[in-house]
Amino acid sequence: MSFGSAGLGDEVDKKLIVVLRDGRKYIGIMRTYDQFANIILQDTIERAYCGEYYSDKSLGVFFIRGDNVVILGEIDTEKESLEKKLIKVSWDEIQRMLQIEKQKREEEEQLKKRVMAESGLTFDSILNLDDF
Repeated sequence: MSFGSAGLGDEVDKKLIVVLRDGRKYIGIMRTYDQFANIILQDTIERAYCGEYYSDKSLGVFFIRGDNVVILGEIDTEKESLEKKLIKVSWDEIQRMLQIEKQKREEEEQLKKRVMAESGLTFDSILNLDDF
């Protein structure tokens, strides 16, 4: 099986970041892959970001289904160690920050919906604009 010169075969034994459809980010060394682009990462961490803060959670060996992958990229280990502009916090703290951020987004979305409804706009009326 060959993916060509720019395929996954070139990424074996390299440190990668993998972004999934749900937004989760995993960093680890890719050990193998299959014809479905399923991959196995070794020394995997899950990394979460919130503003200028981040946190890592160690997962060890990790299997990722290829159909969940949005982005896969190599990490430059030299640059990674040189640039530390973000502040590392505990996993529990970053989860609290992310929960607060999610609640703020939901409140903003509810406010937008309420303002639209008060203005006489609904999601259905916007969809029906094509009828004109």
